[in-house]
Amino acid sequence: MAAETEFAAAKINLCLHVTGQRADGYHLLDSLVCFADIGDRVTVTAGQGLKITGPQAAQLAPMPDNLCLRAAEAMGGGVSIGLEKHLPIASGIGGGSADAAAVLRAMARMGRTLPEPAQVLALGADVPVCLSGRATRMQGVGEVLTPVSLPSAWLVLVNPGVGVSTPEIFRALGRKDNAPLSDLPEWRDCHALADWLAAQRNDLQAPAIALQPVIEDCLAALEAQSGCALARMSGSGATCFGLFKDQAKADTARAALAARHPAWWVAAGQMLS
Repeated sequence: MAAETEFAAAKINLCLHVTGQRADGYHLLDSLVCFADIGDRVTVTAGQGLKITGPQAAQLAPMPDNLCLRAAEAMGGGVSIGLEKHLPIASGIGGGSADAAAVLRAMARMGRTLPEPAQVLALGADVPVCLSGRATRMQGVGEVLTPVSLPSAWLVLVNPGVGVSTPEIFRALGRKDNAPLSDLPEWRDCHALADWLAAQRNDLQAPAIALQPVIEDCLAALEAQSGCALARMSGSGATCFGLFKDQAKADTARAALAARHPAWWVAAGQMLS
């Protein structure tokens, strides 16, 4: 069995509205999701087990319940997985879900049959959208996916290195029946997208800041960068993103932020359409 390598792109919630909660406790979301050419790499070959390398490897132990291993088992197992970890863990940019989706894609290229959509969703709410790997409006509990087209743009991602508890953030959310996204237009450019996003929200941002005030420092640092059209937290945090029209401005912002905040994880990349 030849090795198959897949890129696991960072997932960014450009906006995230919490629109309800089901009787079973799952929250209903309405979110515009994009991906960036920043991420992990997953290599799958015949064998067994999980080996984690890369700059973020120390943050993630190869436990039996790792999403990569669960994804492999959903497709019959019998593979060895190498995970080159670049994205910080539990950071609101779908790292674990993207890794699991990469395992699914790699094993499908090996001739395995992808699990049914319900099985993919059972791995995690973000796994279906990460499996698609393209800009999407994500609704329901993560199962309603509508592809969208986004204009060319660049992202600077910042994580202050603090842990956030997603269940705790949802518990702190004062209202769970918020309005959905506004109608999605056809955005002519990055600034049109930023203007539309400015009228949307991440409903988890305020409770996340209340639990980890340093998130507000990340947002302020991004907003202070020349060319930043919008700064917002992604998912349940603590990673924040800045939206930029071009690579030069994004790269300059990344360098400035990394120099000023050496303890933060900072990355820049193109938004994938």
